[in-house]
Amino acid sequence: MIPAWPPLTSLVQHASRGATALAVDIEDVKLHGRQEGTNESSVRILKHSVQRRAEAKFPQDGMIGKLSDNAYNLFAFPSECNFSGQKFCLDLVKVIKDDAQKIFEGSQGGQWMVLVDAAKGSATDPPDLARYPADFVVFSFYKIFGYPTGLGALVVRTEAARILTKTYFSGGTVSASIADIDFIKRREHIEQVLEDGTLSFLAIASIRHGFNVIDALTTSAISRHTTSLAAYVRNMMMDLKHENGVNVCTIYGRDIAKVLSLDLGATITFNLRRADGSWYGYHEVEKLACLSGIQLRTGCFCNPGACAKYLGLSHSDLLSNYEAGHVCWDDKDVLHGKPTGAVRISFGYMSTFEDAEKFLSFLEISFVAKHKSSNGKCQLSTEAVPLSGIGWQQLAGNVQLKSIMVYPVKSCAGFSMYSWPLSNMGLKYDREWLLKGPSDEILTQKKVPEMCNIRTFVDLEQGKLFLESPRCKEKLQVSLAKNSFWEMEEMNAYGQRYEVMTYDDEVNMWFTEAIARPCTFVRCSSSKKRSCMNKVGREGQCRDSESKLTFVNEAQILLISEDSVHDLNSRLNSTDMQKDYSGSGQPVLVDAMRFRPNLIISGAKPYVEDSWRSLQIGEAHFTSLGGCNRCQMINLDQQSGQVRKLKEPLATLASYRRVQGKILFGVLLRYEDCIMEDGEEKNGKERWLQVGQEVYPSID
Repeated sequence: MIPAWPPLTSLVQHASRGATALAVDIEDVKLHGRQEGTNESSVRILKHSVQRRAEAKFPQDGMIGKLSDNAYNLFAFPSECNFSGQKFCLDLVKVIKDDAQKIFEGSQGGQWMVLVDAAKGSATDPPDLARYPADFVVFSFYKIFGYPTGLGALVVRTEAARILTKTYFSGGTVSASIADIDFIKRREHIEQVLEDGTLSFLAIASIRHGFNVIDALTTSAISRHTTSLAAYVRNMMMDLKHENGVNVCTIYGRDIAKVLSLDLGATITFNLRRADGSWYGYHEVEKLACLSGIQLRTGCFCNPGACAKYLGLSHSDLLSNYEAGHVCWDDKDVLHGKPTGAVRISFGYMSTFEDAEKFLSFLEISFVAKHKSSNGKCQLSTEAVPLSGIGWQQLAGNVQLKSIMVYPVKSCAGFSMYSWPLSNMGLKYDREWLLKGPSDEILTQKKVPEMCNIRTFVDLEQGKLFLESPRCKEKLQVSLAKNSFWEMEEMNAYGQRYEVMTYDDEVNMWFTEAIARPCTFVRCSSSKKRSCMNKVGREGQCRDSESKLTFVNEAQILLISEDSVHDLNSRLNSTDMQKDYSGSGQPVLVDAMRFRPNLIISGAKPYVEDSWRSLQIGEAHFTSLGGCNRCQMINLDQQSGQVRKLKEPLATLASYRRVQGKILFGVLLRYEDCIMEDGEEKNGKERWLQVGQEVYPSID
């Protein structure tokens, strides 16, 4: 697959020296009606365009000449595709060695060598090198045994080893060298030359136990076991349909109807559709699978070629996705109506039939649209419709503001007040400070649960922020006054550019002791740029790009309805929910504080807040920006700092509060600091919120 200039080193080096490369598609001729008894090859190779770097330096004074017989070309292919599970015919080894010049007509000559990537295939069907004499084979112990991570091997045929050279040397690969002159004597054996530095000898020692397991089970038994599980799940997935008859699963790979199970590995790669034909994003599938205790992989699995091929993504699609901000590892899973990646499940020797059934049950419960049951049980609605259509007339009695919460330091504990002032950034001093790690990463309870044990309080009269931690003997006091002598710097946070104030070592050491890791304490001075930036540095959409924001995720203020929390608790306490999502009969109850709200209201029907477009509390006006997308942080018990093992309450919320991949609970608000008077926009005076004030929503 890679015709290259000698000697064989890295493709990058060869590309800069004038090597050409081309990708190929490999098809099994048996699927296209090959006549038995003919001399036709069992495989067909479809070539893509030749690639050559424009800036490459060519030999022979810049002219490309025909390679001599001492030059080498490399054809690399996988024994099993890690994207689709397709197994490739190992006859390719002999086909390339015998007929490469005919297949790659117009190539530059030279000898052909073959590399088999058996990293995936070796787990169930290791190649027979006596029958298929590949020059190089790579495989992964991790994929064979499930442990240790990141350890594999390169098998090199003795004849091929003689032509491998390195352009550098490092520890353990030389017999002698002199530091101040150009003298080096490399070691003789190929493994001594290629193994740089100290090997992971502890991980290597564990391989023996893995081989003992494989020898006890036998590879053939493992292959039959995993193939059977994959075939069963694959067939059941193909039969899954929504109530309107639309197929739920799109499985990628060969034409499943024409391929025997033995021709496919124990891998299933797929995407899911809603009843209206739109795609579920793979990020949504991964999020819900995690809540159900199912481990799977999403994205393109480091295989961009197969990903683009099976998803039908053209070059223009891929470039358009990148321009829209999509990069590897992000959550932009559907762009321009097409998936940008897929979901992959794999079976190994330790997988069981119960695992397969649990996965299929997960698909049916979470993604198959059904009619609502008439027996009163909660059925999931997966349609992309507004969560609530409740109107103003359905509000029961007066809706009141019940609690006000301020969180001065992002992800640390907040405090409750009877009344509190508003600023043009929301509640005054809310999320105005944060902690940064050594690499400037923003620290939150997701990574540092101990942050919930740092108690905070702002005393407006004294003009101080008070902090205390069970790990610190002394309380910390920080002045609210903005000292002109403090050091200023700029930082990016949540897609915005901020100017921040830093603190001295004494303050930073207090927080380092409080969370038991190095950190620095910074304060938001001003937001330098309001528009959000995506991960590749281009302008992008933000939930609230019109307001000045402190260190909040999406918007200035989060509102939670106490009545909606009560409804959630009734579901958490139901036998069916406990059985389906927690695996235990123990009730899991939460209070509004689990969601870290700024404003808690009461007196409204559950989830009526979803339909509000704006609201007024006292003299303050707010605009609703929609529902708040919840994550696993709400599973963290704010009292103990321990993550709930039962995956609640997020798992139950996912069963009935999911819209377009988001699990919504609570609404985000923007404070309208400017008001209209006599047709003119004027800055409002400082307004205060007070517990007990009436809440007047609008749904227009």
